[in-house]
Amino acid sequence: MTETYPLRWPDGWPRTAADKRSRGTQFRRGGYSGSLPTFSFGRDGVLDELKRLGATNVVISSSIDVRVDGVPRAGVEPDRHTMKEPGVALYFTLKGRAMVMAQDGYDSPGVNLRSLTLAIDAMRSLERHGGGTMMQRAFDGFAALPAPDGVRPKRPWWIVLNYGEGDEARADASVEEVEARYRTLSKKRHPDADEGSVEAFQELQNARDEAVQALGG
Repeated sequence: MTETYPLRWPDGWPRTAADKRSRGTQFRRGGYSGSLPTFSFGRDGVLDELKRLGATNVVISSSIDVRVDGVPRAGVEPDRHTMKEPGVALYFTLKGRAMVMAQDGYDSPGVNLRSLTLAIDAMRSLERHGGGTMMQRAFDGFAALPAPDGVRPKRPWWIVLNYGEGDEARADASVEEVEARYRTLSKKRHPDADEGSVEAFQELQNARDEAVQALGG
């Protein structure tokens, strides 16, 4: 199951040694004298780019604990000087396929997110210039590896919340309805319930958070 926090680094992706990470000054906002991208700036940019791509079920996984609205839970942007884990991973669905992209080549999550944003934009440019097939082949390399034996793949929020599989099943979903479903299902999936478990309850909580975010709550 993929979580927003803590960072779930994708299987098969190499890591960058801490002493090999760079500052990413080329990503300064407003030119050389500007500030580096913050986590919030990077998050908003990559979400916009993935939306243009047509991606769904987006999860940004990092070492930053965030609220439902995506803002760092501490209320302040993380300090890159004190971060031991600046890497970020994007999990999403594209044309029915589970995809993943990750970056830890820079020493802050905001810069790593900005790097991924520009990478996605560059691949989307293939489609804009008539190379739809080339873009699809470019993204083929980001297909997520199958989950290890015994590990259940992450399910979309609408499946966890019993909306059904078709898009029409959740067409009229609202934040209020999601919260109501969450309250009902939490009684059955709580670890103290006969049919509940820690994993099922955590999955339900994550699905509720994703649904609220997706529905603009």
